[in-house]
Amino acid sequence: MSKEKKHEDQFEHIEDALTKGEQFIENNQKMLVNAVIIILVIIGAFLGYNKFIKNPKIEEASSQIFGAQNYFEKDSFNLALNGDGNISGFLEIADNYGSTPAGNLAKYYSGLCYLYLGDYNQAIVYLKKFSSDDLLLSNMAIANIGDAYMQLKDYKKAAEYYAKAASSKLNDFSTPIFLMKNALAYEKAGDNASALKVYERIEKEFPNSSEARNIEKYITRVKINLKK
Repeated sequence: MSKEKKHEDQFEHIEDALTKGEQFIENNQKMLVNAVIIILVIIGAFLGYNKFIKNPKIEEASSQIFGAQNYFEKDSFNLALNGDGNISGFLEIADNYGSTPAGNLAKYYSGLCYLYLGDYNQAIVYLKKFSSDDLLLSNMAIANIGDAYMQLKDYKKAAEYYAKAASSKLNDFSTPIFLMKNALAYEKAGDNASALKVYERIEKEFPNSSEARNIEKYITRVKINLKK
């Protein structure tokens, strides 16, 4: 076969493929146009939501939370939680702007306010609603749930949450604090064997922490209790 014949055959194949493509577009033109419109509508809706709804809500929530934080810093937990009629409280911010960073933080503050006001069940509810990519802050919230369970005298649950708080983001500051609470909760629950393991871990892994200063006293106490 000559080179010229090969080129003619190749051209015919290309022309045939283009013709089929044109026919497909022509036959399915309405479907393709609709698909493009749907994609454009989705993109427009996304951009519009971010510009006109999401971003303004984020800014609004951020501006509103400062007043409640100010009351919180003054230990005015009821006003921080419920507001004063002019300033929104953490509960309102959490309910109205829960999907924003400030609204999420308001859930944490709400849990703390309830904890300090002695409403431990509600403290647990709001602390469990809070989530954060910051592991230290997340672990603080988990430990606060442990504090609420301690006040409710549910020592096993408290120990569970303290252990969870101590298990990630290990550091020389918060980890020994969580471990100490964990061990004390085990003691309250009557689980001296588990308490001993945690006290000995503090002694071994965090010898320079303030929790380790008198750790021998706690170790001796649980060892005596284990012999009873």
